[in-house]
Amino acid sequence: MTMDPRFAMVAGEASGDLLAGLLLDGLKSRWPHLAAQGIGGPAMAQRGFEAWWPQHKLAVRGYVEVLPHLRELLAMRRALGDRLLVQRPDAFIGVDAPDFNFDLEIRLRESGIKTVHFVSPSFWAWRAKKVEKLRRAADEVLCIFPFEPALLAQHGVPATYVGHPIASMIPMQPDRLAARARLGLPAEGTVVALLPGSRRAEIRYLARRFFAAARLLRAARPGLHFVLPTLPALRAEVLAAAQAEGLDVSPGGCLTLLEGQSHAALAACDVTLIASGTATLEAALFKRPMVIAYNMPWLSWQITKGKKLQPWVGLPNILAQDFVVPELLQEAATPEALAAAVTHWLDHPDEVQALEQTFTGLHEQLQRDTARLATDAIEKLLVR
Repeated sequence: MTMDPRFAMVAGEASGDLLAGLLLDGLKSRWPHLAAQGIGGPAMAQRGFEAWWPQHKLAVRGYVEVLPHLRELLAMRRALGDRLLVQRPDAFIGVDAPDFNFDLEIRLRESGIKTVHFVSPSFWAWRAKKVEKLRRAADEVLCIFPFEPALLAQHGVPATYVGHPIASMIPMQPDRLAARARLGLPAEGTVVALLPGSRRAEIRYLARRFFAAARLLRAARPGLHFVLPTLPALRAEVLAAAQAEGLDVSPGGCLTLLEGQSHAALAACDVTLIASGTATLEAALFKRPMVIAYNMPWLSWQITKGKKLQPWVGLPNILAQDFVVPELLQEAATPEALAAAVTHWLDHPDEVQALEQTFTGLHEQLQRDTARLATDAIEKLLVR
């Protein structure tokens, strides 16, 4: 193409905003004057993206939890589709958020607008039926895991492996001491990163469990320090949960609350207690031992459990095809069990060393020039 294209994009939550921002870097290096509009967050805005709606509107997870927001989400998707059918961008790029993006992509594609879906839904782990909808939705899928294109090809879905962009952002050997200095954490001693998630529902269902586990750990090991990255909108709720469990969040206390900076927290820690999700892969790329936990409303869990295709839910375990780190889900995610699993890592440095080697191999496999490979695939689609 000689002219700079116009792209419509939708990124559904903080992780999607990050991925879309990296993709925009690659697109803008190929087409410096491109236009990009739709639904996005701050990382996309920094690249000149025009957000018609903010991405936090889509940051709803689960089945029961989405119901109060469903009417607004459907109206937003309908209004966005109407607008794009009039403006007709050169391509629509849906970044993750399949529950929102797939129906929009189908509608746009049926009208002749080319569609790209960035990040294949994990149909190989949870949602086998999703691949049939993906085939109707996308002209091209950009895959972040190397085994996905071959699986999608079996279903007639064109796909390209572009690597995982976060693997290029995280150093192969993270500097723990530098991260601690940057965060004002003690250079010596043991630091545990608590990452209960970035959604309000996750804070509600996990934060108290994590803080109760931290209280138990602190009682057994008084020198432990905890660090928790959170969003400004969730800080008050997180602070209240920490104080309810008796954790000291004052300056010099045992718990440091950060505004964002989850990567710095992972670089600084010795072990992390972490909610299942994208952050578990980030922890693996930082070569940190972890305990994966999740808890959700009972009905959502029953629905989710029925869709589960593999014995693992954490990305590090799925990619390793083994329980290389523990997973404590639903009733199993008691404060006592969480504290015991964290203690196991602290007491077994030989196992931590072996895990670091496993995670280094994973990092090498996922590290590609994602922005360039994705841009190449999109350019080929535009001239098809």
